[in-house]
Amino acid sequence: MIANVIVDVPAQQIDRTFDYEIPPRFEQVVQPGVRVAVPFGPRKVQGFVVSLSETSQFDRLKPISDVFDIKPVLTSELLELGDWLSVTTLCFKVTALQAMLPAALRAKYEKTLSLSDSIDKETLSPEVRQLFSRQNVVRWDELQKSAHEQLLKDIQRHIKNHQIVVNEHVGSKATMKKVRVVEKAVSDETLKETLENWGNTAKKQREVLEYVFHYSEVIVVSELVRICETSSSVVKALVDKGLLHEKVVEQKRDPFEGRSFGQTEPMALTSEQQQVMTSILRDVQKETHRTFLLRGVTGSGKTEVYLQAIEAVLQKGKEAIVLVPEISLTPQMVTRFKERFGSDVAVLHSGLSQGEKFDEWRKIRDQEVNVAVGARSAIFAPFTRLGMVIIDEEHETSYKQEEMPRYHARDVAIARGKYHKCPVVLGSATPSLESYARAQKGVYESLEMAERVNNIAMPSVHIVDMREELRSGNRSMFSNDLIEGMKTRIERGEQTVLFLNRRGYSTFVMCRDCGHVVQCPHCDISLTYHRSTGSLDCHYCGYRERVPNTCPSCESEAIRFFGSGTQKVEEALNDVLPEARVIRMDVDTTKRKGAHEKLLNAFGRGDGDILLGTQMIAKGLDFPNVTLVGILAADTMLHLPDFRATERTFQLLTQVSGRAGRHEKEGEVVVQTYDPEHYSIQLMQNHDFVSFFQREMLTRKRGQYPPYMFLTVITVSDTELMKVAQTTDRIAQFLKERLQEPSVVLGPVASPIPRINDRYRHQCVIKYKHEPKLTSFLQDILSMYQTEMTRTDLTITIDQNPYMMM
Repeated sequence: MIANVIVDVPAQQIDRTFDYEIPPRFEQVVQPGVRVAVPFGPRKVQGFVVSLSETSQFDRLKPISDVFDIKPVLTSELLELGDWLSVTTLCFKVTALQAMLPAALRAKYEKTLSLSDSIDKETLSPEVRQLFSRQNVVRWDELQKSAHEQLLKDIQRHIKNHQIVVNEHVGSKATMKKVRVVEKAVSDETLKETLENWGNTAKKQREVLEYVFHYSEVIVVSELVRICETSSSVVKALVDKGLLHEKVVEQKRDPFEGRSFGQTEPMALTSEQQQVMTSILRDVQKETHRTFLLRGVTGSGKTEVYLQAIEAVLQKGKEAIVLVPEISLTPQMVTRFKERFGSDVAVLHSGLSQGEKFDEWRKIRDQEVNVAVGARSAIFAPFTRLGMVIIDEEHETSYKQEEMPRYHARDVAIARGKYHKCPVVLGSATPSLESYARAQKGVYESLEMAERVNNIAMPSVHIVDMREELRSGNRSMFSNDLIEGMKTRIERGEQTVLFLNRRGYSTFVMCRDCGHVVQCPHCDISLTYHRSTGSLDCHYCGYRERVPNTCPSCESEAIRFFGSGTQKVEEALNDVLPEARVIRMDVDTTKRKGAHEKLLNAFGRGDGDILLGTQMIAKGLDFPNVTLVGILAADTMLHLPDFRATERTFQLLTQVSGRAGRHEKEGEVVVQTYDPEHYSIQLMQNHDFVSFFQREMLTRKRGQYPPYMFLTVITVSDTELMKVAQTTDRIAQFLKERLQEPSVVLGPVASPIPRINDRYRHQCVIKYKHEPKLTSFLQDILSMYQTEMTRTDLTITIDQNPYMMM
């Protein structure tokens, strides 16, 4: 038999299958979807078997070297999906397949050095001779870290003279967690008799044996030691006596080990919720595919609808995927699913270790669970009986991947829904304009939930004109209304959420004398001041420097901090409300594993009066005692060079305001802005999504932006500015000569951030309505520059339907 293999070499000329002979010893295990090690040129690489065949057009085939999997890691559906993904996102086939798997299943490549068999050691340099006198095999990566330049030169010379052999190894990163367990080695009667005749010696051994006697299953040694408050030597003594039997077994890692979840029952549904359920369950019962757009205001009970719809799917013996934006995948959200479905849920998100993600993924693959809850990449969960896909907060831009393959989880969900003939539910209080337009046209079925559960009123929204605050002498970052509101909540024992869309202390540092702004030397962007570290940081490339005492340009000492980040707001809160207990949540305070949950639990217990944070507090949080939400700078995103800036502002403000008054207590929202007349802020005040949609669609139509036209952005980057400009110019010209009207090519121009990490960036934008040959033209561009991209620093990225225009 012959295996058709996609090899782990991301290059255009290799982006196809290669035939390999299946040795007799592997014939029973090699099947489509398994990973193999294969010889490719002078080295071994990982590959994916995509199909098997009886014959090949080539006479002599190399054999497969090794097989990494007993069970396939990719189902036949996911292999098919990989082909679709590589075409729609213009990525290599191997890149598409790797995107579907946890990082633990990526190839692990290693080089080792050994002496050739016929070598005369006396011909080696003294240091190399000494190196190999200690060991027969030397790892190249370790040698590079520790060896000095001369030793490396000597080794390279010996390699050239065939005195040292370079060995290439390919393996899997995946590791299984192993634990020691014990079980009874004799019958219960023998154990009982032994315990009765034990005597007064070795009391700890007797205590352990009594526990095991009453424990029916195998028990982990470390757990046994902890429960009996003893040491492993006591357990070993019982093993040596032949009373217990010890062995090593695999134990899947549990990210929620030590946490207990209660059991919740389905809630009584409102009439709106019931109508939505009836529509969705009709397709579940018929096993037909349809895409639903569920627009439900914040607090309308969308999550309860999801839970009960999944229950119906599970009763039919099917499986469900629930996607939640990474930022909303809060412990609260996970708890709701765990409390309803218990151990039948696997959770996949970035807060888990690589090993935990791998084991959660294996639970899905091995059919140990039927529900997967996770961020974007969970859409590739290897279910084979998929009965429903739910995408919560479907408008979130994080569902679009910004690296290859540049897929949108919504598109993948719909593709999987069609394959499995199952419904896809897109939920949001503020759907994306593209999705809502599709629902209006009948491409998606529109579902609405306009009322909050239990007839709880939407929070009242008060807009504060910060220009008027300034004129009345208030130079603080808090309006008088907001300060009074926070004071009142503290007095009443209620809580406040404060939202600011910036982390750090100040957004930039400027000289008041000459106007010089301290910028990153590697990116065309100003540095952000972080007071906790006393440093200026670049949030694009990671560059960091100390805050200058004098201006680097004119040497003036008039250095000032401008703008407000969360750290600065926290400090200002301590000045105006010293009695307030403030909990700050942003990227800087939630870096450590579990920090996110710890801070939210503290706020939920009432350990804080004010929760201050960035986007991570905007969604998915439900605290009964929160009655005030303050939005400190509502217009920070309004004027970004991005046609979606207004839409994102409306969505974010609506989501944040939805954290207030979700239970019995009345909610209030204070929105601080320097642009109170802007329609996104005015319409958000009335929670009027439909009017916003109608107004924004007029703007999109005038500018010919999605959903009226499709967009593709081509970005060229290199360390040489001239090469970037010339290449982008040639690409734009190539397209202008081939595209039909009304398609248009805008640019080329420098990107909004023209340089990142010492790489210059130019781009051109294609707007088109129907351009059947566009994919072919884009592939031609990549082919034209493939050699140059391989040999030089040139990078060309093509993003179809982009969500980041920066």
